[in-house]
Amino acid sequence: METQNKIALVTGGSRGLGKNAALKIAAKGIGVIVTYQSKKEEAEDTVNEIKQLGVKAAALQLNVADTKTFDAFFTEVKAVLKSVFNAEKFDFLVNNAGIGIHASFAETTEEQFDTLVNIQFKGAFFLTQKALSLLNDGSGIINISTGLARFALPGYAAYASMKGAMETLTRYQAKELGARGIRSNIVAPGAIETDFGGGVVRDNEQLNAGIASNTALGRVGLPDDIGGVVAFLCTEDARWINAQRIEASGGMFL
Repeated sequence: METQNKIALVTGGSRGLGKNAALKIAAKGIGVIVTYQSKKEEAEDTVNEIKQLGVKAAALQLNVADTKTFDAFFTEVKAVLKSVFNAEKFDFLVNNAGIGIHASFAETTEEQFDTLVNIQFKGAFFLTQKALSLLNDGSGIINISTGLARFALPGYAAYASMKGAMETLTRYQAKELGARGIRSNIVAPGAIETDFGGGVVRDNEQLNAGIASNTALGRVGLPDDIGGVVAFLCTEDARWINAQRIEASGGMFL
């Protein structure tokens, strides 16, 4: 198997899109380290599901909003790589961890803005920077954006702006890390039925139906629609895909 002995680190991998991506990656024979902020039991459940696939896995606590903890976090990563995977480095970093804050441009507070900056952009920026010494040459970075960086819906000005920044960062990562053979791409989901943002897309029938009617494939997305895209970018078949924004939205708001 081409992915044998490869290892991926998936932030926010205890539930939702992160969990689905972790499981899809593991299904390709790639070992997985998932991170969680507070949902330790859910992260351990994810690890157990991965192990049932015959793949090695581990879970580590990480607060992506607190850059001061990153050195200690990667010390833990080194220890887990050695003890669980018998490795010194890993191959794929999936910057998935994040939150959603719904507030109009006029009503977004500085506190809300700073929270989004710290989690959605600053955290991913410096976590990836710190990870470089542990990423193998020829490895891959997969960032996560949103369809809201392409189309505009009221209430997501700050959130979508952070994702737009991540899309720009992805291109710069690809350009500057190409000499090491490191690829960087970004996956942009459309509206997905998860607990993200309080589960509004999943639980609000009117909103769900409205989004479905504005999606070419006629429904709202599911985690299964996204995890496989992330996993594909961790394979040899994706070796020539670099600096790309890949939207997986079913054709939303065309």
